[in-house]
Amino acid sequence: MSASLDSAAVEVSADGVDGTGPEGLGELCVLMKLGEIVLKGSNRHLFERRLQNNIRAAAKGLADIRISQRRGVIMLRMPDASDIEVAELGERMCNVMGVVWVHLVRRVEKDLDVVTGVAVRSMADRSGTFAVRARRRDKRFPLLSSELAAHVGAAVREANPRLSVDLKKPDNVVHVEVDKDEVFVFTDGMPGQGGLPVGMSGRALVLMSGGIDSPVAAHRMMRRGLKVDFLHFSGMPFTGPESIYKAYSLVRQLDRFQSGSRLYVVPFGKAQQQIKNSGVERLQIVAQRRLMLKTAEALADRLGGAALVTGDALGQVSSQTLTNITALDDAVDLPILRPLIGMDKSEIMDQARRIGTLAISELPDEDCCTMLTPRQVETAAKIPDLRQIEKRLDAEELAEHLANTAQLHRPSFLGAETAEVG
Repeated sequence: MSASLDSAAVEVSADGVDGTGPEGLGELCVLMKLGEIVLKGSNRHLFERRLQNNIRAAAKGLADIRISQRRGVIMLRMPDASDIEVAELGERMCNVMGVVWVHLVRRVEKDLDVVTGVAVRSMADRSGTFAVRARRRDKRFPLLSSELAAHVGAAVREANPRLSVDLKKPDNVVHVEVDKDEVFVFTDGMPGQGGLPVGMSGRALVLMSGGIDSPVAAHRMMRRGLKVDFLHFSGMPFTGPESIYKAYSLVRQLDRFQSGSRLYVVPFGKAQQQIKNSGVERLQIVAQRRLMLKTAEALADRLGGAALVTGDALGQVSSQTLTNITALDDAVDLPILRPLIGMDKSEIMDQARRIGTLAISELPDEDCCTMLTPRQVETAAKIPDLRQIEKRLDAEELAEHLANTAQLHRPSFLGAETAEVG
């Protein structure tokens, strides 16, 4: 039994969708399912355009890709590439913000015999239970979704007696999706990042320590469409470069979610010593964090950043009480985004593990946050007291000086790493 080809299918067949790929399986492509982008209104095309640009950046170094946009899905083709190269493309697409699911699919013509044959082959080595999920994005296809699923399922069951049907909780699922010009047949999928395309919400500067929290905060803001730069304060000249190496490795890992990341490193040791020698005692930690924020604001102004991002979580440490957080907000005019504010440490660690930064963050180092630390930290810092300290230190001028000392690095997940003074 073979469904009739309409004119659209004939045109695609002329483009090579004939089911004659390796072992008759058809062309291997990447099918990406979108999330909240599809809910956007008249400006949805702006999100889709940004997403396509990010897809091309994530595919850097691979063969040329062809992007086909449909409502709710994007198809990527690499006609001259091997299946291994297409699989690598699929893995990279799992890191692109705005994508919910990534599937490696066989793209075949709109012929029922061809579709059925590919589905049968995809289940040839499987055992246990299975189900067929069919969907028609093209309602012109002569079979209803239920009829298509039943026909393909019967053929799979007949060809592989080890499989039994379970429509509720199957061990294996064959997906058959009828599109405008072709049919996609696939089994498994890889979860994407979700969220919005990076760059759609503007640019911000992340204060990047070597710890667990700030990389997770950066990832969460990228997921909301922010393109982020990173600022790391090292303890140099009183510490070694270990914390810089960690920050570099963390940013390189995070670069796979946005590409083109910039890491700025500021030697903060002498400024810390100035604060300690000013006799601030219990206010030292909050005072130095305010200076970090002022330095970050000065740098963000030059980079076009519209906000600062920190890994603060309410009550996690003594410097992150509500009173102290309010005192930190007073230090700068830019908004401070704290995406982890209501999370506990175990939740943050789980997310760090998922994005691949936890193991790096747990490496030993001596950073500026652990150096020259007082025995006791003020949990209810008063803003007038902090302003008096900053007046003695001339904090505004010191922050500008520190921003001028920032060294720029470009940790790239895909290579081409460089460093320069900026």
